[in-house]
Amino acid sequence: MVIELMKSHASVRDYKDQPLTRAQVHELVEAAQYAATSHFVQAYSIVWVTDEDKRKRLGELSKNPKQMEGAGAVFLMCADYNRLGHAAKLQGEDIVFDQAENLLVAVTDVGLLAQNLALAAESKGYGICYIGGVRNNMEEISKLVGLPEGVFPVYGLTVGVPNEANEVKPRLPVEAVLHENEYDEAKYAEILPAYDETIMAYYAARSNNQKTAKWSEQMATFLNKPHRPDLKDVLAKRGYLFK
Repeated sequence: MVIELMKSHASVRDYKDQPLTRAQVHELVEAAQYAATSHFVQAYSIVWVTDEDKRKRLGELSKNPKQMEGAGAVFLMCADYNRLGHAAKLQGEDIVFDQAENLLVAVTDVGLLAQNLALAAESKGYGICYIGGVRNNMEEISKLVGLPEGVFPVYGLTVGVPNEANEVKPRLPVEAVLHENEYDEAKYAEILPAYDETIMAYYAARSNNQKTAKWSEQMATFLNKPHRPDLKDVLAKRGYLFK
């Protein structure tokens, strides 16, 4: 059952006007907290944005107004070393979190937490969508919700009752991502063109937003230029200096 649920995931961007209750949110967040965490640091926090004005502004800053304003719940999934600093002070110590390792740990912790939250929500019949657009204006969003030093939003996560079910987008075949003993890039010459055909067939057959596009074409267009080049400076303001 769990595996089938995982394989049924499709992002939802259109929700019914049914806000989640505080009890429902607490249930989902508590389940999410049981994700694995490096060295038990739990280097994450979630900001549940309920204020209508803040949600509207968050939609503007993330360039996702429909989802931010229409979802049953809106969460900012944040990397957080601030709380760990408070824990260390109880022992009369200061912490160091300006290393690349700290950034990797925090972002990984947030990813595991978020995916647990997403899976818990989908098990209850909700739809979800990750919003990477919060990194478009990370500093402004951090100020909007009062994030202190050591905390930054990695992405948003919207949750709610779907207006309609979306088709599941085919993933790369297992053979493309599973390597045995050694990394084998030679197989991509055969696998990727076949996957392009699979994706093109999916786009042509789905019930809305049909288009003609290969996966490799989309990736080439997306990755042939830098994205959010100011993030390093913004993260430095948050205390992550990459020493």
